[in-house]
Amino acid sequence: MSTSASSPALEAALSPLPTDLRRRLLRNYAKVKSEALNPHHDAVGHQAGKLAEVLLRVLQHLLTGASTPLNIGLSDFKGECEKLERAPKAAGAEGLRILMPRALAFLYTLRNKRDFGHVGGEVDANAIDALTAIRLADWCMCELVRVCHSVPLEDAKLICDSIATREMPMTWAVLDRKRVLSASLTYRDQTLLLLYGEVDSAVPCEDLADWTERPRRRDFNRDVLEKLHRARLIEWDRETDMAILSPTGIREVEANVLPRAKVAI
Repeated sequence: MSTSASSPALEAALSPLPTDLRRRLLRNYAKVKSEALNPHHDAVGHQAGKLAEVLLRVLQHLLTGASTPLNIGLSDFKGECEKLERAPKAAGAEGLRILMPRALAFLYTLRNKRDFGHVGGEVDANAIDALTAIRLADWCMCELVRVCHSVPLEDAKLICDSIATREMPMTWAVLDRKRVLSASLTYRDQTLLLLYGEVDSAVPCEDLADWTERPRRRDFNRDVLEKLHRARLIEWDRETDMAILSPTGIREVEANVLPRAKVAI
């Protein structure tokens, strides 16, 4: 069984949850997993924080029978987690009463206190912070499936095993260069994907040619950069020989390149 973050199998397993909570939960989890495949650590943290807020409401529903409406903010997240820890044993399994509230409190604190985009004199820990957030999100989803599933036991186990499987990133930083791990992508799509990984800054075109391993730089300019520039997918400044992804390029990557890269990997 192959179970993606938004697969029908996962939705079926969590069918005992109220429809609005289940749909929001699956949507936010899918966003965390989507950002996990890209080097956008701050985006992972942002989405993980949103997921934590939905997961807390799910626990409220399961343990108390009522939850904070989705359109009302949680003013004291840590306090709400501590309330759930004080729920009587009869309210639910220990994983839901004790472990998940503590995991969510840590996840929410990690997102708010580390901020994933912190810039300063200390060592940059954004990558490990993002990875920790992703695995906490995975663990929480597995715990919900384990305790609340409405599918056969074997199917629930397969879903948890699938969630636990680490997904491969689309790009790899190695030896002062980057590589697109999906070897079947065209030079065009590799270039777009590499720029997507640096969406807020321009990248030297010399680096892009090197990272995609296009044999001749003149051919790379003509066949890739010029065509992308004319299509307004990138802005290529010939004077500085730098390129940056445009808003249209971002939409192109998310709609067409990322799905092909995931299948290829």
